[in-house]
Amino acid sequence: MSDANFSGLEEKVDELIQLCADMKSENQNLRDRANGWEDERKSLSDKSQLARVRLEKVLRRLKTLEQDG
Repeated sequence: MSDANFSGLEEKVDELIQLCADMKSENQNLRDRANGWEDERKSLSDKSQLARVRLEKVLRRLKTLEQDG
């Protein structure tokens, strides 16, 4: 293999190594974002459940007041 071919191959290997490192970093960033979205979804679900319970409680009180009135 000539020096030019070897040099070209070495360049391509270096590019692949850099691409792999970039993709690994991007993959980790995407995983972190996905975990953040999962945490946010859980938080919103919990808040929604709490709001539903409170609303049902208010509706029961109103129904009781309506029946008593």
